[in-house]
Amino acid sequence: MSSTEREERDLGIQPLDQMMEEWGIGNHDMVEVSTEQLTHKQVQKARSGRRLTLKMMQKVTRAFNVTIWFRLNDEQKEAFDEYLHKRLFNYAKGFDSEFKDPNAELMAVLKEQKS
Repeated sequence: MSSTEREERDLGIQPLDQMMEEWGIGNHDMVEVSTEQLTHKQVQKARSGRRLTLKMMQKVTRAFNVTIWFRLNDEQKEAFDEYLHKRLFNYAKGFDSEFKDPNAELMAVLKEQKS
């Protein structure tokens, strides 16, 4: 494999990685809640920037949203704005590096509850 091919496939740490850390989510948390046979290896590839297919990006995004969803109470679920794959992967079509997380306030409340 040439270095150009390797560069095209390895795109660096993704926004997903930071979001998972901010929400306090580990790879195992996502694998555990996924109903789509998501593996630890797939989540790690997604976080580290290995280029994924659209279908795989969507699968990881669904697992991320469901993992968060299970941590929320009914009132918080009403306020939660689900993430789209274009918010979690910097190589996805429509990615906006200036994206402001609409769930930042909700995330702060959950962090307070944990401490």
